[in-house]
Amino acid sequence: QVQLVESGGGLVQAGGSLRLSCAASGRTFSHYAMGWFRQAPGKERDFVSAISQGGGSTVYADSVKGRFTISRDNAKNTVYLQMNSLKPEDTAVYYCAADVNFYSDRASRYDYWGQGTQVTVSS
Repeated sequence: QVQLVESGGGLVQAGGSLRLSCAASGRTFSHYAMGWFRQAPGKERDFVSAISQGGGSTVYADSVKGRFTISRDNAKNTVYLQMNSLKPEDTAVYYCAADVNFYSDRASRYDYWGQGTQVTVSS
C-alpha cells in the first residue's frame, strides 16, 4: 500500500502561481511513477502531468505545457506540481497518483490515489 497526501491548493488570481505537493508513505517511493490529474465539477478526471521513477522523464497535457512543471524528490518521498500563469479553467480538484510500472496519462493505470486538493483560480 502507498498512502498519498496532497497539499498546497488554494485560491489564487488568474496569472498567479501555486505549488502542489504530494507526500507518499508506505512503500519505496522511488519505485513508483507519479502522476497528477484534475477534476472540475461535472467533468471527468483529466491528466495533467506524470514523471518517471527517477525523475528523468516527464509528460504534460497540452493544456498545461509551458506553464506547469512536475518534479520529485525521492529523498523526501514527495512529488511536486509547480503551476504558473494560472487560468480560471485550471480550477479543479487536483489528485496525485502512483503507478508501480510506468508513467502514463491514463488514470486507469494508476494503483494509488490521494484525496485531492482544491485549486481555485479567480478571474
